[in-house]
Amino acid sequence: MNQPVLEIRDLTKVYPGGKRAVDHLSLTVRGGELCAFIGHNGAGKSTTIRAVCGVMGFDEGEILVCGRSVAKEPLACKRQLAYLPDNPELYPFMTGAQFIALTADLYGVPQAEREARTAKYADMLGMTDSLGELISSYSHGMKQKTAVIAALVHQPKLMVLDEPFVGLDPEAAYHLKRVMRELCDQGSAIFFSTHVLEVAQKLCDRVVMIRGGRLVAEGTMEEVAGGRTLEEVFMEEARND
Repeated sequence: MNQPVLEIRDLTKVYPGGKRAVDHLSLTVRGGELCAFIGHNGAGKSTTIRAVCGVMGFDEGEILVCGRSVAKEPLACKRQLAYLPDNPELYPFMTGAQFIALTADLYGVPQAEREARTAKYADMLGMTDSLGELISSYSHGMKQKTAVIAALVHQPKLMVLDEPFVGLDPEAAYHLKRVMRELCDQGSAIFFSTHVLEVAQKLCDRVVMIRGGRLVAEGTMEEVAGGRTLEEVFMEEARND
């Protein structure tokens, strides 16, 4: 069995005022796994994702990326992962190519590797002719595609995405799913939130469902859904709550 790439142990996050956004959440994602993270709005998905990526602190528990603690070794963990938020903030004064090159510089990606990966993913996502243009001229979908290329330029061991299909046209969404599967086939892991349950069911190896910051279901798609759809499982959990 592949080694764990992401381990969340008893994660708890309480916001000022006492709101418990994440409540003793534990889960594991192993190399090669594509894991969907689902739940209703306000369930704690984005809070969990931000904690995993080291952009938000937490109150209790532990998060490990490739065996290293996010709290104790944040830079070492960030070198192993790529984070794609639902609304990526890119530098508008740069071209797409410049932003990707900056990301490659930060991760120390050799020139030949960055050029090959940029060309591969730009072609796959239909961005080859647009990377020389200023990001300020990009649509939301083009910014999303550029952020995806930048996230992949260093071949992360863990890719974390928050609603990655928002704003993408059907062709780009199709190619992004191919890219995600390819990355997992190479031994990396992907952990992503989505409200598109049909996509999660068709694409993913594992699924984690939370409600009110707590784990309500986790396992392979067969273990969680059985002969049902994820939508049916989701609605059943909502009724039980």
